[in-house]
Amino acid sequence: MRLLEFGRGLHWISLVHIEVQAQRDTLLAKRMQDYHARISEAYGLPVVSLALLADEHPRWRPDNFQQQFEGTATTFSFSIAKLLDYVTDTDALEASDNPVAWHTLAHRRSQLAHHDPKELYAAKRHLTALLFRHRWSKKRILVLFNAINWMMTLPEPYERRYWQAVRRLGREHKMKLLNPLEQMFFNDGVKKGLEKGLKKGLEQGLEEGLEQGRKEGAVALLERLLTKRFGPLPQATRKKLARASLAQLEIWSDALAEAQSLRQVFQ
Repeated sequence: MRLLEFGRGLHWISLVHIEVQAQRDTLLAKRMQDYHARISEAYGLPVVSLALLADEHPRWRPDNFQQQFEGTATTFSFSIAKLLDYVTDTDALEASDNPVAWHTLAHRRSQLAHHDPKELYAAKRHLTALLFRHRWSKKRILVLFNAINWMMTLPEPYERRYWQAVRRLGREHKMKLLNPLEQMFFNDGVKKGLEKGLKKGLEQGLEEGLEQGRKEGAVALLERLLTKRFGPLPQATRKKLARASLAQLEIWSDALAEAQSLRQVFQ
């Protein structure tokens, strides 16, 4: 994203669209084109599209989408960054003071463990200890600590060992990594039930929050596109969009391309 200053104001001149893809997907290139077109139409600004490929296949490098039918052809090209290109030297990643290097290393170590709990535990413990080696701020350490717990989930026995190691690290470096609720996991009487209940609640809340966030974003984008195409929307239409499911919003978004009126979008 770039800004230019004219007089006393700052003006956007481009937008950045980034897709993170952790597995091979034959539909990625088309999705890149679709999102690029929708963002460009919604905001009327140039869009730079980048795909961050975090998969395990060195030769999979989609960077364009081509479509041809009855003499009409379109080609859409986008930039890519392949994480495998940056993990060949793990020593350099560990020595780097850049938190992005640490995050890249954590992702790669998760892939190499191949769901082996012993390997994943060793990698997670090593990466957690590495957080303190660079003498980062407490705020950065806590952010990355939360990231590694999201990326590297361990089965219960290994998770218990890991939390114990975390407590030792916290004492050694005089930094409390666990909040009071997490500390309760180590009380013998309530640990097992609390851990399962909290994990289930967090997973359910996260899933519901992500779903709601995706829907709100889809509603806002579709409202903007409809308004730009057909003018101010009636209140009834806005209520209809707000009540719709995410799947229905996607259907209406696809119908917008060929619709000649607001009514045709919703038919």
